Amino acid sequence: MHVFVSGRVSLDLAGTLKWRRGETEELLPDGASAADWVVRAGLLTRPPLVDDAGAARVRVLRELVYDAVRVDADRRVDVDGLQSFADAPPVRPVLVDGRAERHGDLAAALSTVARDAIELIGSAELERVRECGRPECTRLFVDDSRGKPRRWCGMAECGNRMKAADYRRRRRLAQADPS
Repeated sequence: MHVFVSGRVSLDLAGTLKWRRGETEELLPDGASAADWVVRAGLLTRPPLVDDAGAARVRVLRELVYDAVRVDADRRVDVDGLQSFADAPPVRPVLVDGRAERHGDLAAALSTVARDAIELIGSAELERVRECGRPECTRLFVDDSRGKPRRWCGMAECGNRMKAADYRRRRRLAQADPS
C-alpha cells in the first residue's frame, strides 16, 4: 500500500522501502507496482509503461534520494546521480477537455522526482526533514507543523500505534502502582 504523508514526492518515493533497520518491505518490486506508484503519487495521469528494468531505475533514484536526505550522520549526496535523473524532460501539464492532466513517460516522472529532491536538498527545508519517531519506521517527512512538534510520519499507521502503546504502558504502570 502506498502512503503519501511525507510532504514531498521525493520523500514519498524514499518511503517505498519500509522498515530499513529491520526486515525490509519492498513496495516497488516490479514494473506494475512502480507504474501504480507513479499515478498514485500524482506524477502522471495514466500509468507509464514500466518493465522490471524501469522498476530497478525507480529503486535506484529512491536510494539516491534516501541517502541524500536521511537525518543521520551518514547523509551522502550523489550530485551526479541525482542530476542524471533530473536532466531528462519533466512531466508536462496538458489541458484536455478543460481539465489538467500530467503527461510523460517513466523518465519524465523520475526527472520530476529528482528535481523535487534537488530543490529540497538545496533549500532550508532540508533542516525540517525528520524520521518517524516509531522505532521500526524509517519514513522521512518534512515537519511543517506549527512549532515543529510532529513526531510520526503519519497518524494512520505510526502515530496511532505509538499513542496506543504509550496508553497501554501508562495503564500497566498505574495498575502496578496502586498508591
